[in-house]
Amino acid sequence: MSQLTCTDLTLGYEGQEIISNLSFSVQSGDYVCILGENGSGKTTLMKTVLGLHKPMSGTIETGDGLSRREIGYLPQQNSIQKDFPATVFEIVLSGFQGRCGLRPFYNREEKRQAEKNIELMGISHLKKRCYRELSGGQQQRVLLARAVCATEKMLLLDEPVAALDPKATQEMYAMIEKLNKEYGITIVMISHDVRAAIQFANKVLYIGDKIFFGTREEYLRYSAMESAKETEGNNGNI
Repeated sequence: MSQLTCTDLTLGYEGQEIISNLSFSVQSGDYVCILGENGSGKTTLMKTVLGLHKPMSGTIETGDGLSRREIGYLPQQNSIQKDFPATVFEIVLSGFQGRCGLRPFYNREEKRQAEKNIELMGISHLKKRCYRELSGGQQQRVLLARAVCATEKMLLLDEPVAALDPKATQEMYAMIEKLNKEYGITIVMISHDVRAAIQFANKVLYIGDKIFFGTREEYLRYSAMESAKETEGNNGNI
């Protein structure tokens, strides 16, 4: 059974469509990379899956024991987030807010799990540091640890390596792959990095003038065919 099924989705703002007739499903343990041009609706799709936006039409269903409250989310960072005046531990622990319900405090098990996720990300030595004093790569590890606190099942990642240097980028990809392969967390990641999609993802969703969803191997064949068509079209215009 699928963890996430989107059927005939139409997404947009103020009555203007961005994506139409989008259907795909995500199985437990998948690593799905979402590709597409800027403005194609990738982030809108992710926020709609999280329930932050309503679809104009179509349905989004969770299954296999997953509820939307159990989906972890790593959004794109903005300048306000980068300057947030809190400790690493406080930020990671805040990942449990969705599970607290009416409780005004975090319990002992949540604090223990936050410590564990900080250790998993290799940032235990930064636990008491102020978040805004950290490098970009360190901040992303903190936010990934926070997202993992929200879930043991599925992570939605929006450009998790944006603006990182090559070393931090490779470290982040390695950590995401570890969460997928060793911890069984389903990954759905927006990326502009096609090479990363080919290297890590087992499925690809491409959103553009045409929509493609399939395995990595199917995407490679599809991409090659589209490139060949474009080349033929350009030659015909010469």
